[in-house]
Amino acid sequence: MNSFTEENYLKAIYKLSNSSGDGVSTNELAEAVNTKASSVTDMLKKLAVKKLINYKKYKGVHLTESGKKAALKIIRKHRLWETFLVQKLHFGWDEVHEIAEQLEHIVSPELTNRLDRFLEFPEYDPHGDPIPDEEGNIKPLKKIVIANAEKGTVGKIVAVRDASPEFLRYLDNSELILGATVKVVDIYAFDKSQLIKVNNCKTITISEHVSNNLYIQTI
Repeated sequence: MNSFTEENYLKAIYKLSNSSGDGVSTNELAEAVNTKASSVTDMLKKLAVKKLINYKKYKGVHLTESGKKAALKIIRKHRLWETFLVQKLHFGWDEVHEIAEQLEHIVSPELTNRLDRFLEFPEYDPHGDPIPDEEGNIKPLKKIVIANAEKGTVGKIVAVRDASPEFLRYLDNSELILGATVKVVDIYAFDKSQLIKVNNCKTITISEHVSNNLYIQTI
């Protein structure tokens, strides 16, 4: 059995590996888990002994197959709990991350599978992130960040890249929630901000930061 800290490292390595495709550096990992690089090095040695990662100094970290499976189990639990908290206990999508961080370490596979059945096997969590199934399979979703959309593009918001509570509350206030329809009306060359129409109703301007952190599926 892996400790809570080891599980957090595996999850962080998986997420960083997905975004870069290269070996994860100790500095990247230290920032992700909010600790010192020296502490990261010590933990990586422990994970390597357990054959959960391949780690060579200066060459980065890669998950082994067993490490990837362990990471996906943690991510599965986290995203199922977030879904439960939003759908059944009516938490806001900006409130659930920290609670799910605690619940994801419950070991029981049976509890996880029953939770999945109770929620009727959701494929995506409240932030649009895919939920791995019992075998660790993930259903891909074709999506782009609004920043990469051309003028005139129409799409449905399907996920967020930045899931911080502050950003999610901003999206709530702007009605830029999952399922909302947006149209890129104009793109300003000066600062790459965009004028968008939301739900074929109101028109607002969003910054480059916002457009880089909102995923849409074109329609």
